[in-house]
Amino acid sequence: MKIAIGCDHGALDLKNAVKEHLESKGYEVCDYGTYTLASCDYPDFAEKAAKAVACGECEKGIVMCTTGIGISIAANKVDGIRCALLADTWSAKMTREHNDTNMMAMGAAIVGKMLALQIVDTWLGTEFSGEAKHQRRIDKVMALEN
Repeated sequence: MKIAIGCDHGALDLKNAVKEHLESKGYEVCDYGTYTLASCDYPDFAEKAAKAVACGECEKGIVMCTTGIGISIAANKVDGIRCALLADTWSAKMTREHNDTNMMAMGAAIVGKMLALQIVDTWLGTEFSGEAKHQRRIDKVMALEN
């Protein structure tokens, strides 16, 4: 599986840890930056990662900033993206089972490295339930883009 990843300067260390973790598990990671601690704007990296997922270049995406809030909002502005802001494994499981999210976001100041890796593993390891009621709701959410 090919995974898009991106962050701003506030989450660079966490992004690098997540990237290393994913690669150690055999995932192909497309890193859309940032690559330094220089101050930068999270929408730039959310857009790059989200567009890679939306066009099918990557199957899923993970984005991070200091809180995860701004970067998740930015990713969700790209048509076709359902990005969940996650800070626990239960939400990671449920957002895949019920919402079939194709992106997730985390805040580096909110979750530590170990929890972040557990969230990533849970999210990637959980399949969409395929239940009709959940698909119906997803369809209604995605129709809001029009």
